[in-house]
Order: sequence, then C-alpha cells, then structure tokens
Amino acid sequence: MDRPGGAGRRRGAAGAEAQGPGIGTAARGVPEIAFYGGTFTALADDEFRACLDFVRMQRDLGRISAARCSTRPDTLDETRLDAMRAAGISLVELGVQSFQDRALQDAGRGYAGAAALNACAVVKEAGFALGIQLMPGMPGLDTAGAERDVRLALDAAPDCVRLYPCLVPEGTELADMWRAGRYTPWDTETTTEFLARALAAFRNAGIPVIRIGVAEEAGTAGRFLAGPRHPALGNRVRALALYLYVRDVLGRLAPDAGRPGAPEYRLGVPAALQGEFWGHGGELKERYAALGLTKAQVCLREEKDFALFRVAG
Repeated sequence: MDRPGGAGRRRGAAGAEAQGPGIGTAARGVPEIAFYGGTFTALADDEFRACLDFVRMQRDLGRISAARCSTRPDTLDETRLDAMRAAGISLVELGVQSFQDRALQDAGRGYAGAAALNACAVVKEAGFALGIQLMPGMPGLDTAGAERDVRLALDAAPDCVRLYPCLVPEGTELADMWRAGRYTPWDTETTTEFLARALAAFRNAGIPVIRIGVAEEAGTAGRFLAGPRHPALGNRVRALALYLYVRDVLGRLAPDAGRPGAPEYRLGVPAALQGEFWGHGGELKERYAALGLTKAQVCLREEKDFALFRVAG
C-alpha cells in the first residue's frame, strides 16, 4: 500500500499541509516573503512599487529566496504581473472562494466563475506558480457545488490550495445575513467530511493543501459569530482523509475485512502518521473497527509506506 498522496503528479517540494517555503522557487531553509491580508495587485501605485522594491532588495542581499502574494481573480493586470515576476514574486494565490456563479453572486464577489477560471490560466501563463483558495460553505454554496469547485480546481492544476470553511465575522454583511436568518453556515461535521474528501482528492493529484481553516489566534475567539470551528479542525480532516484512504485500499485488497468469519488482517502504519491515524481523541476507532482494524491489528513501522498482512484464515 502506497502512502496517500504518493502517486500522481507532484508539484513543488512542499508536502501536504506544509507552511512556508517549498512551493515554486523558494529554496529550503531560506525565508520567503508573503504579502497577505489584502488585494496585492490592486494596491496603490506607490505601495505596489514599494513592496516590489523591498522584495528586490531582500533578494539582492540574499535574505530571501522568493516571494508570494494573494489577490483577487478580477484584479490581474499584465503590466503589474510582469513587474511582480521581474522583482522575484514566484507564486500568486487567488482568492477564488468558488467557481459557482450563484455563490459568487450571493456573496457579492463581483465576478463570475468563468472569470475565476480564466484568472487561474492567466497566472500560469504569466509564469507564476498558482495557488487557489476555496471557501466551502459560503452563501449560495451547497456541498454539491463545493464538490464541483474541487473538480474545477483540480482541472486548473494549481501548485497549492488553501481550504477556508466560511465563518461569520462580526461587523460584516455576512453577520447581518446570519442574524436575519438569510444565511446558515455548514455545521462542523458536514464541513469535516467535505474537507476530508477534498483533501484526499488534492493529495491524489499531488497538489499540496497548505492550509485548512482559519488559524486559532489570541483575540479571535469573539470575532466569529458562527460557522464550523474546531481547535483541531486540521487534524480531524487529515485523520478522516487518511481513514478514507485506508478504507478504499482495504476495499480493493481485502474486501472481506471486518466481516464475520473473514481472515484476520494486520496493517502496518508509517510511524509519522501515528498522531492522526485514530483521529482526534480516538474518534475514528469505531470506523476502523468496522474494517476489522483494532489497535491489536495495527502496528507502527518506520517505513514510509503502509503494509497489509493476512495473518489467519
């Protein structure tokens, strides 16, 4: 059994969920500048030039290996993209949120799905590595639409992906919609199940998912009014994606596993995955037991791949 994500095209050097250098041209161990929290390609001219000058200076001094930025799909400008590439920006993340017209309209994003898809192509054609940010659970987006988003993102062949389940921040139009009953966020379990399937799909394509959910920080507890939040959301999603992988492989290699009278199987699990195999607080133990895998049938191994053994019957 190969480790999940071991097959398919591999883009960049960063592993799944890795943060920081590794995507694009960043060298290992050398810092990378990132411009987040705004719409980089829509900055005022003087601010835009100052950022690029700073990147250029830091590269010339050997303090950084590359830089990246995030921006909106509807603010790409050929002249600015050329300047960014010349200054040393190697990766552009697009806050796509969704490719579904209904969701983009309900959220007031101001562009259509076709424009978001075109922006992905523009970034790649301009010579940048591409990042895509998706927001499952946003207004107007059900799980079927979010699954279409994943398929379209896969077709765009990005170099990395971020998955940000929609939360309701205080002081926003979304908060007003929520208070008025015009928006209902996804619950945590629906979100976790969806994110696990999405993570598995991107892993199978060799595309790193470098962020799952909003990072918990001091002072954010009272900022969000509603939405799927959990202090271990990323761990739960990764663990469930791993379970889905094991379940699917067992279904092919040992379809009788877990059934009465079936042979006993044992599974060798890479030791690096022991922190997430059984799920947060052991929440996946019952699911694994239904596959015929209890703690007695699972052992850790130093090798990077799984191993399945038939030991009886």
